[in-house]
Amino acid sequence: MILLTTNPQFPKRGEIWLVNFDPTIGSEMKKVRPAAIVSSDTVGKLPIKLVAPITDWKPYFAQNIWHVKIAADISNGLTKDSAVDALQLRGVDLQRFIRKVGSVSESQLLSILVAIVTVIEADRYEI
Repeated sequence: MILLTTNPQFPKRGEIWLVNFDPTIGSEMKKVRPAAIVSSDTVGKLPIKLVAPITDWKPYFAQNIWHVKIAADISNGLTKDSAVDALQLRGVDLQRFIRKVGSVSESQLLSILVAIVTVIEADRYEI
């Protein structure tokens, strides 16, 4: 494993950053939007982070295992209640990151990670 950086300017796991997702195709999340950083800070050689895009919360998302509700507050920097979309994980180059918005709490990060494990059915295998 190679440490990417200890530079505070780089996105870190659990932070929310504005990310430019364009160009996209089909149903992929588009435009500049917030995203939660989910990849480890100590893994990887390339300047890429694994992120989960964030979209506006809609009540019908509550039935989806891949949407994690994040209420807007000062620490996360979101301006409205939102949903982290664990189904739209994406590896993005650091050049797509615009600025840090805030951070999710430890419990919210755990909920996001559980949603990812559920989406990829990792819990079905002994690791």
